[in-house]
Amino acid sequence: MADEAFVTLATNDSYAKGAMVLGESLRGHHTTRKLAVLIGPHVSEQFQSVLKQIYDEVKLVNVLDSGDTAHLAMMKRPELGVTFTKLHCWTLTHYSKCVFLDADTLALSNVDELFDREELSAAPDPGWPDCFNSGVFVFHPSEETYNKLLQYSTEQGSFDGGDQGVLNGYFSNWATSDISRRLPFIYNLSSVAIYTYMPAFLKYGRDAKIVHFLGQTKPWNYTYDPKTKQMSRDVHEGSAHPNFLLEWWRLYSSNVVPKLQEQYGEQPFHSGCVEKESISWQAQPQASAENVLSSVERKQKWEQGQADYMGRDSFDNIQQKLDTFLK
Repeated sequence: MADEAFVTLATNDSYAKGAMVLGESLRGHHTTRKLAVLIGPHVSEQFQSVLKQIYDEVKLVNVLDSGDTAHLAMMKRPELGVTFTKLHCWTLTHYSKCVFLDADTLALSNVDELFDREELSAAPDPGWPDCFNSGVFVFHPSEETYNKLLQYSTEQGSFDGGDQGVLNGYFSNWATSDISRRLPFIYNLSSVAIYTYMPAFLKYGRDAKIVHFLGQTKPWNYTYDPKTKQMSRDVHEGSAHPNFLLEWWRLYSSNVVPKLQEQYGEQPFHSGCVEKESISWQAQPQASAENVLSSVERKQKWEQGQADYMGRDSFDNIQQKLDTFLK
C-alpha cells in the first residue's frame, strides 16, 4: 500500500484550494494511501507550502494545453485545454497503482477500496454514459502509456478538446470490454445529475462516496460566512446541492484557511470567507473539522428522510424534502 497513491492536479491557486479540501477530506476519512498532487508553475509559493502540509508529494509539472479552441468553444469551456496536464499522472512510476481525483471532487467516506480495481476503471459520464467521466479513475503509472497518450493526442486529438476526450479515445473499449472497470456512479456523483434524476438521487444518494462539482462554477467561486454557516449565491448557477457545497466550505474554512493565514501572515489574501448580514443559503451547525460525518451517520440521516417519502409527491415537494433531510 505504501506504493499506492491518490493523485490530483492543480494548475493555479483556485484549483489548489480544491486540492487542499480534497486532501483534507481523504485524510479525514483515514485513507491508508499516499497523497500526491501535480501542480503547475502558476501555483503561488504560499499555496505550495500548504499543499506540502496536506500531501505526501507535491510535484511541479509543465502545463499541457490542447489548444483545441473549436471543441472547447463548443462546450463553452475554454479553460479546459490545460486539463491535458492530467496526462502527467502516468509519469508517477514510483507508484504501482493510483486513483486520480479531480481537484473539484470531495470524498464523503473512505474510498481505499478503489485500489482493488484495475486500469482504466472509471464511472460513466452523466452526459453520455458510454463514455467515462475522467474526474475519477484508477490507473497504473507507466512511461510507455504516457508516451502513447501523448502520441494519441498529437495524432488523433480530443473530441471535446480536453483530457476526457483523449482518454476516452485512447481507452476506447472501456464501455464494452470488462464490466469490472465500470465504477458505480456513487464514486463520481456528478453534482449536476442530482436534479436531472432526483428520484434516483433520493434512492441511491445515501451511498455516495465521492461528489464531483462539475460545471463552470466551482465551490471556491462562492463566498461563505464561517460564523453563521451561511453561503452566498453571488454566482448564479445551481451546480450542486447546497449541502455538498456547505460541506466543502466547512472543511475549507476549518482546515485550510488557518494554514493559508499562517503562510500569508500579515499579508492580505482572498480566502472567500466573509461576514455578511444577508446571505441566502443557511446551513445547520456542523461538526468540528476533526469529526467528519461518517458513512453510517450519513446513511442514518438519509433513512430518516426517506421514511417520509411515499412516492406520490410532486417534483417540488420531493426537492423540498431533500433539502430538509440532508441538512
